[in-house]
Amino acid sequence: MKRILTALALVLACTASFARPLPDIQKSGKLLVATEGAFAPFNHFEGSKLTGFEVELADLVARKMGLAIEWKTLGFDALLTGLGQDRWDVVIASHGITEERAKAVSFMAPHYCSGGLIVAKDPKIRAAKDLAGKTVAVQTGTSYLENVKKVSAVKEVKNFPGDGDARAALVTGRVDAWVSDRFVALETLRKNPGLKLHAGELLFTEKIAAAAAKGNAPLVQAWNQGLAAILADGSYAQLSKRYFGEDVRCK
Repeated sequence: MKRILTALALVLACTASFARPLPDIQKSGKLLVATEGAFAPFNHFEGSKLTGFEVELADLVARKMGLAIEWKTLGFDALLTGLGQDRWDVVIASHGITEERAKAVSFMAPHYCSGGLIVAKDPKIRAAKDLAGKTVAVQTGTSYLENVKKVSAVKEVKNFPGDGDARAALVTGRVDAWVSDRFVALETLRKNPGLKLHAGELLFTEKIAAAAAKGNAPLVQAWNQGLAAILADGSYAQLSKRYFGEDVRCK
């Protein structure tokens, strides 16, 4: 995803980090992985079952590493901070790679590429220039928020605790546009034609990656090897096409 937390808070959290070394993880046989669980189709619940593209992808990578996964789900804003508090080993929750985040965590290789899509009821609102004088909804702590703020002519940016809340603000007419992940937005439009929402252009593009505690290079390398293996053996492409109808790896 694409999400930005305060760099200072993350750095302070990471100064007390005692991330589990890879040999300890391997000895336990379990990788502790945290995600939001509220960002379909990437990570979400179907009843009591956690699923989604990133959840299944992480399972595939972990198997290549010879590990099982123990999942943790919680609010998006706490995910990266928890890495610095040794609460879990890996976070996978559609985080876009940014310079700010990279000061506090170590990113794995990207597992998909996407961007922030402009969505509106008015089909004339399609591009950044069309946001002039408009009110835009985004999720708190995201790169969508940061990038919409860069559009100087925007009247107001309203941020919400969840992406679904931001979408609801557009549906109920409280804002003029909603900016979210390309695939999330397109899935919403496909499943909800009655909302009569229109997809515009990408406001920005980004690479999405899982993350580990800052400096945990052996874990990053092991994850990257597992990811490279599923990219090479066809299992990534099969998973991606099942969810999106296309291969979403970064070209």
